[in-house]
Amino acid sequence: MIRIDLDSKGRFPDVWVTSDTHYGHKNICRGVTDWRTPDGLIPITNTRDFQTIEQMNESIVNNINNLVAQDDVLIHLGDWSFGGFDNIKKFYDRLVCKNIHLVLGNHDHHIKNNRDNIQELFLTVSDYQTLLIGNHEFRIMHYPISSWDGLNKGVMHLHGHCHLPTERRFGKGRRIDVGIDGHPSFQPYHLLKDILPLLLKRPIMSEISNDHHLDGTKNVVG
Repeated sequence: MIRIDLDSKGRFPDVWVTSDTHYGHKNICRGVTDWRTPDGLIPITNTRDFQTIEQMNESIVNNINNLVAQDDVLIHLGDWSFGGFDNIKKFYDRLVCKNIHLVLGNHDHHIKNNRDNIQELFLTVSDYQTLLIGNHEFRIMHYPISSWDGLNKGVMHLHGHCHLPTERRFGKGRRIDVGIDGHPSFQPYHLLKDILPLLLKRPIMSEISNDHHLDGTKNVVG
């Protein structure tokens, strides 16, 4: 469990959440991508509007560093970097904040295998986590799931992986894709100021019709 506690002044630290930065990923950068649609065109919806990888990487780093301070906490939900093992630390070294929890994505195989003890860069490395801050609880992983523990009690679900645009970030209930591509300004989200107010406005419901976790069924002793 990742538990965010009050500091010595009785305040929670600033906690930021993001996913799918894909630092160094050539094909996600529109100006240099080799990806093509069946009709031979560059896939606009699957690429970022940068001419070079350097421009894309600079934007990712600056947009994080301009918000996430040294003493803040950054929770990254996977697909940290791309383009080789060395990019993992290159990206890390450019970030001001080093208090980073990483939930592994499908492109994080070097980190998952702990090549050269690379996991030591992060506070925690996991496939799935519970995040607890105050009375608010989240299930976090790289991939979206349709139903999760505590769904009926208002537990929320944060994920990445899908690269959903801003207008499609939300699931049916209290689920959101926090990937950097879906942020209106290509930035991390502040957990308490950005994510929490949005999700608390949404109904408690499942992606699955007739999910028994929400139907009020109880054991009866007779």
